[in-house]
Amino acid sequence: MATALAAAALPVIVPTAVSQQSCPDIDVVFARGTAEPPGVGGVGQRFVDSLRAQTFPRTVGVHAVNYPASSNFSGGTVFKMNVVDGVRDESNHVRSVVSSCPNTKLVLGGYSQGAVVTALATSGVVPAGVARGAAPLPLPAAVADNVAAVVLFGTPAGWSAKKYGAAGIDVGAAYVSKALELCAPGDAVCSGTVPTEANGPHHQYGVNGMADRAAAFAVSRLAALTPGSPAS
Repeated sequence: MATALAAAALPVIVPTAVSQQSCPDIDVVFARGTAEPPGVGGVGQRFVDSLRAQTFPRTVGVHAVNYPASSNFSGGTVFKMNVVDGVRDESNHVRSVVSSCPNTKLVLGGYSQGAVVTALATSGVVPAGVARGAAPLPLPAAVADNVAAVVLFGTPAGWSAKKYGAAGIDVGAAYVSKALELCAPGDAVCSGTVPTEANGPHHQYGVNGMADRAAAFAVSRLAALTPGSPAS
């Protein structure tokens, strides 16, 4: 009898229910810019806050891409591998969410160096000098169906893109229709124009209204993906 009572007192664990409860409606995956401290960075936080406000009461999870965001631009392959670390972390997280939370809609984003990480994660492009086996495999094509939007801020181009060793820093073909790339007027990093003075516009995405604009774009994409949802 005592054994039976003890067994009856044990908690009943229902893994499926717990898993479903932990899945947010929306999951933001954001890669911070160069030299920003770990987290989503200033631009990423403004974007997340705006998205949460615009999609309430839907739940919004956040994954800050875990990578060095190194400023060692002259580091050659070492620097490129830091970027690859970000691509791997972002790709692994996306795969995990799609596998365990198939109803969660993903929003991918990045600022500056982080925009490179997110672009390469969607395209599968490997920087020159990095062995194919040292980089993560491209995201499966089916994953794109779970991604509602991709938003990139200040993506390096021209002179500022050369250090990444990528033939093209562009989102993958499966993501083009759901992507928004923002380049502030006067931002020499994303325009590719060699700067003649301090590049102030490149550091203003968190306060120049573009983060809010990107959030509104993501909301529109979420509504298109799930008609009738609170985001529509």
